[in-house]
Amino acid sequence: MAKQTRAERRRERARKELAGKGWTVIIVGVLLLVGPSFMQGSIIGTIGPALRPAGWAALALGAVLLALHYFVARKAALPEVKRAAQQPTIAKVTQPTPPPSGAAKREPVFAPTPPQPSHSPAEPAPQHAQRWSPAVLAAIEWRRFEALCEALYAQAGFTTRSQSHGADGGVDIWLQSKHSDVPRIVQCKHWQGKVVGVKEMREFFGVMASHQLKSGTYVTSGVFSADARAFAKANGIHAQDGAALLELIAQRTPEQQAALLAVAYEGEYWRPTCASCGTKMVEKPSTKNDGSFWGCANFPKCRGRTIPKSKTSVA
Repeated sequence: MAKQTRAERRRERARKELAGKGWTVIIVGVLLLVGPSFMQGSIIGTIGPALRPAGWAALALGAVLLALHYFVARKAALPEVKRAAQQPTIAKVTQPTPPPSGAAKREPVFAPTPPQPSHSPAEPAPQHAQRWSPAVLAAIEWRRFEALCEALYAQAGFTTRSQSHGADGGVDIWLQSKHSDVPRIVQCKHWQGKVVGVKEMREFFGVMASHQLKSGTYVTSGVFSADARAFAKANGIHAQDGAALLELIAQRTPEQQAALLAVAYEGEYWRPTCASCGTKMVEKPSTKNDGSFWGCANFPKCRGRTIPKSKTSVA
């Protein structure tokens, strides 16, 4: 209900006063007509006949005042009635009539859901191995490789922490052991056909120094150069190549190996993940007519770097 304005409140008060005056005058008129008959023998009783004309006049005046109040109040109510008529009405919701007993029940018919557009045509998942081998490390993309390493350390009893994309500051996995208050950092490189050299090892050593750590682990699906291994040994870095990683997995129970294999082959394990935004990349044709490449599905919103189709290593 809308608030009344000052003028409306003033008019409402005037109408009430008019009605009050009308009833007051009527009561006075009734007293002038009836009162003297109850006071016989008094001065008022003797002048009663003289008061009757005044009583009838008071009744008439009171009636006029009440009639005036009625017409004024009705006139003021007309705009409210018009405004109410202009308000939208709410349709009454009725319950559907139940079908008669014995009638056949109708099932609702739904329109088929249209296919959702995708960034690229559906690509069937390649057949994956049932047992651990170098082929597994070659088939998966970099994000599945990091997830595999994290699951392997979790099986060993470490509390792990990682992030799926974005700048990681040179640390892919943080490890915390219940036997030590000092954390351990892990760098993962899913490099197929590319050797991890001493340059990458020096960069990781700089990350260790920034966190005031004296040891760390560097894991690659490929191999290390001789200089990289020598640098790692001299600076407290545990270098673990693809062969050493598979050997470590082979020491797990069959159930643990199966769980690690499920982690490696989870989802579209062959399709690279954008290192910037974490979405799966899509295959796009090259403008140089030299094949195709992997690009971020969120381009141009995401400017993550592309990967040649022949390579899947970005981390």
